[in-house]
Amino acid sequence: MMFCSIVKIGKFFMRLVYAILKLFKTQKGKILFLSRQSDTLSLDFRMLKDEILRQAEIEGKEPQNDNKKDIKIIEICNYMVDGKSGVAKFGMDVLKSMYHLATSEVVVLDAYWPAVSMLKHKKSLTVIQMWHAIGKIKKSGYQTLDKESGRSRKIAELMDMHKNYDIIIAGGKAFNKFYCLSFNTTEDKLVNIGLPRIDYLLQTEEDNKKKILEKYPEFKEKTVVLYAPTFRRNIELKWEPLLDGFDFENAVLVIKGHPNQAISCEGEGVYMCPEFKSVEMLAACDYLITDYSAIALEGAVLNKKTYYFLYDYDEYTEKNGINLNPFDSMPGCAFRDGGELIAHLQSGAYDQGVLDHYREMYLPEHLGTSTEKLASLVLSKLIK
Repeated sequence: MMFCSIVKIGKFFMRLVYAILKLFKTQKGKILFLSRQSDTLSLDFRMLKDEILRQAEIEGKEPQNDNKKDIKIIEICNYMVDGKSGVAKFGMDVLKSMYHLATSEVVVLDAYWPAVSMLKHKKSLTVIQMWHAIGKIKKSGYQTLDKESGRSRKIAELMDMHKNYDIIIAGGKAFNKFYCLSFNTTEDKLVNIGLPRIDYLLQTEEDNKKKILEKYPEFKEKTVVLYAPTFRRNIELKWEPLLDGFDFENAVLVIKGHPNQAISCEGEGVYMCPEFKSVEMLAACDYLITDYSAIALEGAVLNKKTYYFLYDYDEYTEKNGINLNPFDSMPGCAFRDGGELIAHLQSGAYDQGVLDHYREMYLPEHLGTSTEKLASLVLSKLIK
């Protein structure tokens, strides 16, 4: 009750302040990036920024272009931590974002941002939601309201969750209905071009593999198995059953936990590889083991043989829910028992045809063009 009262008071003052800020003139060529995924620009944002500036420079050099604009990109990144100092810092960044929202032509964000959804913006502002996953494998947003792993419906409605988006960047079209349910939106707002990280995966596969094998030369003569689970809220993470029957003489197990859920493990043949992120480790792995994580789609981009360790399938579907059931979408590759999964992996009986169908169904078309298309979309929304 107290929280609701605080939010209502906060919204009143935010709207009052924002009404004043909107009196400031919109700055031509100004683009705002907002992120709650980390305190620094994500890979997707970095690639998008570079491509926007590259395209703007080329456009400015064209002889027929008499309306060249200087592009100005503002970045506000805040991975809010618990505690008074974390909340206070985030509050300051929200206030700062209000000025830039009032004076920008385009805002691109990768998660819910209070000032974007709770305020009424100028008609000249285009809001682009570049969600931080290239598909909707698990339920999120409005799909999980009042679930144990989701948000309260009352709070979500009070916070105007996921409102005011003009464009939502989506992955494969097979996920469209789930994007609509998650964001409580309509399909006409979806643009199925995928995220820049798809291009990164394709462009850097050989270089990343080379760097990883130089750091870990023992991987060269062994099968590399990467385990990358999703984030679990209120559900215990259990990876140890994957050790049952694992052939450490001929294979290594690399474990990369979700950034929001640390994993501690030790033992011969088990690696954490802290120097490399999951998106980099994909280049060097022969097999990917995951669950409800969108890394399955990233692995599919690189045609990585993928297995699903679903020991908590019943609990996870009850507490959070999934849109894409691996038992159906990847038949023969999904297991509840870790030992059975490893035995199948080591048998060499993987069905490539199943993965080929998955890639055709759930990845966006024309892989390798996401960054170019997204940057062009952003630039097209600037006032001419």
